[in-house]
Amino acid sequence: MSDDSQSSEPRSFEQDVLNELGDDRLQEIAGLLGTDASGAQDVVGTTVSALSGDIRGRAADPAEADEVRQAFAEVGPADPPLQGVSAFGGLGGLAAGGMMSGMLAKMSRPVANAVSKKTGIPPATVTRVIEMLIPVVLAVLSKRAARTKAPGGAPNGAAPSGGGLGDLLGQILGGKK
Repeated sequence: MSDDSQSSEPRSFEQDVLNELGDDRLQEIAGLLGTDASGAQDVVGTTVSALSGDIRGRAADPAEADEVRQAFAEVGPADPPLQGVSAFGGLGGLAAGGMMSGMLAKMSRPVANAVSKKTGIPPATVTRVIEMLIPVVLAVLSKRAARTKAPGGAPNGAAPSGGGLGDLLGQILGGKK
């Protein structure tokens, strides 16, 4: 997989997750799903898209927006980026991800059910894929947050006045949706 991080064209969040995941982990997911690498890529893309959509949905809910803002602030530009999947030791290592990993873990069941409906893969299997993806998603979020310069110099990725949580999510997750 090529690294076009120097390209002027932004990559999708899903593509960054696939790049961070790497071929070995993708093959591991393919084995879990009983498919090939292409099938695993499709499921990973669908799952990551559902996760980012759920994050955006939570951000739009006034009752949950503060939690989303705080979770992104934790992985904001003031923090050094996480160094790949090896920065986490399975589900026990998710504690290292703080609020963001907790938020992603809470989202795993509804996302697994949605992906299961879309793909026909049993929810328990999708949940196992999500468990494998959470540390990767955290690493990508951290790297993207570190690359994102918050407008107006707001600390820790918090949106300054005039910019909202939606703007921050657009910068970190990408402009789509």
